[in-house]
Amino acid sequence: MRTVIQRVSHASVTINGTVKSAIEKGLLVLVGIEDADTEEDIQWLCKKIVGLRVFDDEQGVMNKNIQDAGGDILVISQFTLFASTKKGNRPSYIRAAKPDISIPLYEQFCEELGIALGKPVGTGEFGADMKVELLNDGPVTICMDTKNKE
Repeated sequence: MRTVIQRVSHASVTINGTVKSAIEKGLLVLVGIEDADTEEDIQWLCKKIVGLRVFDDEQGVMNKNIQDAGGDILVISQFTLFASTKKGNRPSYIRAAKPDISIPLYEQFCEELGIALGKPVGTGEFGADMKVELLNDGPVTICMDTKNKE
């Protein structure tokens, strides 16, 4: 699994003109899934995301995690995180898992992340044409890939 995590002042996802999910202060998590991903990847990512100390403490130092900061999480599926641009100018998405594999893993990831956070996370809609709006706070943007844990 590959993620791009952004600390946000607010974020939302709109589908067909209707806001599906919106958060104020928190994390926007874009997640890409490949065939080799497992439940172990989900558990590792959830623990890392909830534990990330990217929110300011009273001294203005990034020392608080999402729970300490009282923030929310919005998760958006994004197969394009596995784009390969090695050949030509048209990206290949061959590494991105097909829906029969990625949908159950995405749903499990969202559920497990909500459990780790202690409250449900906002979501987009897998496979939908989504309009994602955010105000990156910092900016703070962190990339994580479960195949590069060390």
